[in-house]
Parts: sequence; structure tokens; C-alpha cells
Amino acid sequence: MSEDIEVVVGRIGKPHGIRGEVTLDVRTDEPERRFAPGTTLRAEAPAGADRRPSSLTVARARWHQSTLLVTFEELADRNAAEAARGTVLYATIGLDETPDDPEEFYDHQLVGLDVVDVDGTPLGTVTALVHGSAQDLLTVRTADGRDALVPFVTALVPEVDLEAGRVVVADRPGLVSPFPDDAADEAGS
Repeated sequence: MSEDIEVVVGRIGKPHGIRGEVTLDVRTDEPERRFAPGTTLRAEAPAGADRRPSSLTVARARWHQSTLLVTFEELADRNAAEAARGTVLYATIGLDETPDDPEEFYDHQLVGLDVVDVDGTPLGTVTALVHGSAQDLLTVRTADGRDALVPFVTALVPEVDLEAGRVVVADRPGLVSPFPDDAADEAGS
């Protein structure tokens, strides 16, 4: 029996029209699956926001140009849609489930992996993912206890090997390893 976990699948953007439809910042490669009518998603309002529904049920989803527009049963009008702006949406998946695209990964698959540079030198461990509006960031805990944020893009993370339990980072001074001057200052302290 597999366990279930939650994954981020989107963030509500601005309202579209007057009937509660919203734009969606899609955070999944499977939007047709995650935003199918009848799907209920856990909703997490941004910090400091007024009380909002803790779950939202997809009534309808459609593409308009390159933007996904979604109507949720709980958002009846433009005011409700505007109040939901910034809400992060989570889907529940099985722990053994994997994305259809081999170049995509769920957070739980990456957290705990060893991080090495392109030469195989250990740099640290992935401790979290930060989901940004432009790109995701890997949080890497270094051997000296620092947390470094690495943009999760192919140029900087050329390889993810789940079987080997490692992520390769094309490290540069100041990315994961400190700048040479910073390392010398810390050694002299």
C-alpha cells in the first residue's frame, strides 16, 4: 500500500471576466489531469491573506492562448476570484507515482539527494525546493551548514540521477561554494 503526498500544481493569478474564472500559474506538466472538472485541490492562501477556502473544486478548465483559465465551484464571481489571487494549489498523489515526463520530478523525489559538482566533488544535500514564479530553486545544505539556492535549470543542474541518489550542479563560486574571498575570510575568523 503506497502513501500519499501533496505536490504543488499551480497558483491562482488574476481574475478573467466577471464569473469567477481565474488565470493559473501552472506548476505541473499534467494540467489536463490535475485541473480536470471535479478535481478537488487543497488551497493555501498567501501569508497574511484573509480567510479563504481550504480546498477548491475545479468546475471548468480551458486554455486561452497560452494561459490556463479555471473556474472553481467555490469562486462565484470576480470579487471571490480576486480574493483568491496568490492561492497555491496542491494535488494529492501516491508516493510511488512519477510524472509522465522523464525530465520532471516531484519535490519528494529530490529532497535528500546528494549534490555533487560536475567532477563528482560533494557539495551538500537537497533539503527543499522553492517554487518561484519564474523558476524553481533547489535548496542545498552544504557541509558547513549553509543553505544555497540553485536555480533548477538545465544549465546549472545538468543531471538528476534518482537511482544513484544524486544531483549534479555546475557549481560556480558564489552559487553553492563560497566566493574564494569569502572562504578565506571564514577560515581566518
